[in-house]
Amino acid sequence: MLTLIKKILRGILLVPVLLVLLFEEWGWEPLARFFGRLARLPLWAKLESDIKSLPPRAALMLFGVPVIALIPVKLLALYLFGRGHAVLGITLVIATKITGTAVVARLFQLTEPAMMSLAWFARIYSPWKAWKNRVLTQVRQSAPWRAMCETKARIKILLSKLWSNISKQ
Repeated sequence: MLTLIKKILRGILLVPVLLVLLFEEWGWEPLARFFGRLARLPLWAKLESDIKSLPPRAALMLFGVPVIALIPVKLLALYLFGRGHAVLGITLVIATKITGTAVVARLFQLTEPAMMSLAWFARIYSPWKAWKNRVLTQVRQSAPWRAMCETKARIKILLSKLWSNISKQ
């Protein structure tokens, strides 16, 4: 009976973790790559260089900046909801979430080496990353994942053709 309860609890707890992993795979990394392209701009490249050179604790504290910076935008979204502008409020929340995720993803890429020098961070992050990679390997080998990847590729081709047609007009 205890084994069955453990399996059920593990299944329940695994679902949100898998959703996070899927989001990271299809959201976090592409958004980070998008922000990484901005490094072609001289001022942006300088900013990224400065971030990479931060000491470990400062690098860790840097993650608070997007959280604090987005509070006024979230409050504006609440204000819009309160004024009956639900669509605008939802659009603002989604845009803020995407932007915030992109910024945090890129910040993590830039600061990971510095943060790995913090013993407690390395102790937590290294096993997490190893576990995540094992799980993602299993997920990527599954039939539903492969089907989703094929669908994603078809959608990209369709959107590319659509964009091409729009830009020709």
